[in-house]
Amino acid sequence: MRILLMSLMILHGLIHFMGFVKAFQFGEMAQFTKEISRPMGILWFLTAVLFIVAAIGFFLSKNWWPLLGIVLVVISQGLIFTAWVDAKYGTIANVIILGAAIIGQSNLIFEGSFKEDVASAMNTVATTPEVLSEEDLAPLPMCVQKYLGYVGAVGKPKVYNMKIVFKGEMRDKGKDWFHFTSEQYNFMVSPMRLFFMKAKVMGLPTYGYHKYTPETASMQIKLLSLFSVVDLREPELYPTETVTFFNDLCLFAPAALIDDRISWETLDTLSAKATFNNNGTIISAILYFDEKGQLVNFVSNDRYSVSEMKAYPFSTPVSNYKNINGYQLPSYGEATWHYPDGEFVYGKFAVVDITYNVADSNR
Repeated sequence: MRILLMSLMILHGLIHFMGFVKAFQFGEMAQFTKEISRPMGILWFLTAVLFIVAAIGFFLSKNWWPLLGIVLVVISQGLIFTAWVDAKYGTIANVIILGAAIIGQSNLIFEGSFKEDVASAMNTVATTPEVLSEEDLAPLPMCVQKYLGYVGAVGKPKVYNMKIVFKGEMRDKGKDWFHFTSEQYNFMVSPMRLFFMKAKVMGLPTYGYHKYTPETASMQIKLLSLFSVVDLREPELYPTETVTFFNDLCLFAPAALIDDRISWETLDTLSAKATFNNNGTIISAILYFDEKGQLVNFVSNDRYSVSEMKAYPFSTPVSNYKNINGYQLPSYGEATWHYPDGEFVYGKFAVVDITYNVADSNR
């Protein structure tokens, strides 16, 4: 589809050259029965060139192409009206290009709200984190201490934010898997999680934005970035997103587990219960480890299934530990609901990259 649309834009642009040729009488243009003035011919020429430029911008995913495309369609349609009998079928191409440009601009606006939130949150973070020491681990259960030692967090800066890039698959119950890519930022001091996902559902571009702040939690999913499929701001969403935020810390930012808002209970040598209190919203989870010190599963009963708005046991088994920017971290995980009628894996996540203490959202 991408190649087809680019080809259509280029072809549509080339056809506009015919108006320029007709105006300056560079050749026989029997397709145009109406005379075209030279000033109008120059406009036909510029429109042709800019359609080709827009096509290149579209193919290279440049942010400027949708607005340029919309402006060009307006100009092109005006030119077509001046030679309607000869050029009316160009309207079909304009309609297709206009639709693609509107969707492209809507995508930019929707994703732009995410980027603005990230940039704003960046203004609130510290820039000189202390180093995590062995003494910092003293209040933690031994299995959690072993985990932080295994991942290589000791002797490195404490974490005040992180950026994670994922790719993977997701699905709703009773529906097919769809592929996605995502980018998210987590901020620890004032808990915040900003998660933006790009996917194709049934072949149609679908974007999603999960926003968790100290005050609110919301989830928006938009088809073509125009039509809201999901727009949730329910009270139950806040503890749900609090579990998700804490899950991210446990799996991907273990250095942040020394937080005073977390209380611990040792269950045995390979498991511990953690309770996280975010300004009165209290959730808990059980963390399971293996003999190596790897965290292998996270289980919580405090997360609500969005489709039913009921709390069910939720787990995220992880595996494939590898070195990611100097830390030994899981590179694959699954998100699983434990419904009364059986387990349901709704998400498969592969880590593309993790960076800590990011000072610039453009990195």
